Amino acid sequence: MTVVEEVEEVEEAVADRAAAPAPVSEAVPAAQLPDQWRRIGGPTRSGVLSLFGAAASGLCVAVLLFGQIAPFSGGLGFAVTAYGAFLVVYAVLTGLEENGQAVRDRVMTVILWTAAGLLFSALALVVGFTAWRGREALPHGNFFTQDMQAAGPLDPLSHGGIAHAMLGTLIMIAIALAITVPLGLACAVYLNQIPGRFSRFVRTIVEAMTALPSIVAGLMVYATWILGLGLQKSGVAAGFAISVMMLPIVIRASDVVLRLVPGSLTEAAEALGAPRWRTVWHVVLPTARSGLATAVILGTARGIGETSPVLLTAGFTAALNADPTSGPMVSLPLAVFNFVKSPEPTMIARGFGAASVLMALVLILFAIARVIGGHGPGHQSRRQSRRTARASRRDAARFAELHAPGLSLFETEPHSAPEPDPTAAPDREAVPNTAPEPVRELSGPGLADRSSAGATADGEPTPPQPPAPDQASRTDGSGGHPAPAADGAPQPVTGESD
Repeated sequence: MTVVEEVEEVEEAVADRAAAPAPVSEAVPAAQLPDQWRRIGGPTRSGVLSLFGAAASGLCVAVLLFGQIAPFSGGLGFAVTAYGAFLVVYAVLTGLEENGQAVRDRVMTVILWTAAGLLFSALALVVGFTAWRGREALPHGNFFTQDMQAAGPLDPLSHGGIAHAMLGTLIMIAIALAITVPLGLACAVYLNQIPGRFSRFVRTIVEAMTALPSIVAGLMVYATWILGLGLQKSGVAAGFAISVMMLPIVIRASDVVLRLVPGSLTEAAEALGAPRWRTVWHVVLPTARSGLATAVILGTARGIGETSPVLLTAGFTAALNADPTSGPMVSLPLAVFNFVKSPEPTMIARGFGAASVLMALVLILFAIARVIGGHGPGHQSRRQSRRTARASRRDAARFAELHAPGLSLFETEPHSAPEPDPTAAPDREAVPNTAPEPVRELSGPGLADRSSAGATADGEPTPPQPPAPDQASRTDGSGGHPAPAADGAPQPVTGESD
């Protein structure tokens, strides 16, 4: 081997060593490595492929079981089998790339999205089917302005309407809300702010009344209002029956919302000296306003759709009655029940049209409640933001005026001195006393209290007295006292000392 070959082998070895990965001890520190972005949420290519592949596999498994392997039948069983096989295959495909925690997260996400889709589909199906069946009655204007007093089952849709049912529903729900909202909110505040043995008992009763059947509430009002007091069926009695159904819903939902108010807010208000009622009125209720509006809407949705309590307490009528204290009154749910049970197509169309109006009425009430409820805690609308900004500017201007130089809260107006008359003779009492303040020496041998100005017995100022001859020699030195000048005026204190 020549020298040239040996040199070439050494160079190749060095190059191979440089190209080889560095050992663990010589690796680059983690802090110096470049950042690598990792996708946490959102769909990925592998996730989408796994989802569609699992769906196809579940469908194929259901087809094999229901068509070839097992003697299964039925659409519901086919859907359940396909969905179960889809979940199993999706879990397996996800487990090929992720760990167990990620697999459980993906599977639960799919289950929750499926449940949400089913609920939304059911809601859309109910609303769409009701609106579709009532499309024949809704275009007619008389359907909203007339009652059924002069119309019969065989009359066309151009005669008669549901004005009496709409007015009855609004009156009944207004009476129920006037009873339920104050009592429900007051009871929720009591349960939240005054804990104790009796409050636990009240909470138990409220939870038990949540599952009260509506027919029981109607029978109770019928027995007390009509049979016991001897009064007639009316809208007021129906409002009482509906309020019995709404009250536990409003109390329970409001109690849950009030529990979510941070305790630090109430503690801060009480630390500032606010009483309990003021803390509740100005801190607790405004903070939970949005949730309380939702609680009222839940109770309204429960009461506005009741039929049996209205039938027992308000009766039924085909005429328009705007007096809730006398005479029978009908609501939209009761009108829908009477319309749909008729075999005539026009009456069935009126029933579905009334149901569509009832859903629209609930939607309008919900929108009004959301507007009244406003935004959640810590969020302000544009109008509230502008109002807060104006109040802040007024406060800033007021504080700047109070803290302006030369002004004070306890400073009085200075009285202006009268201008002197140049033609008048000089008055001794009018001449201001410009003598320096009294100087009191607390230390120093042989020094006594001296003042540059004194006062007579009657309180009039006296002219300054010149210093004594034995003290003049000490005051012009470094003793710190003013020495008399040539014209007799005192000199300023220099502050130097020996």
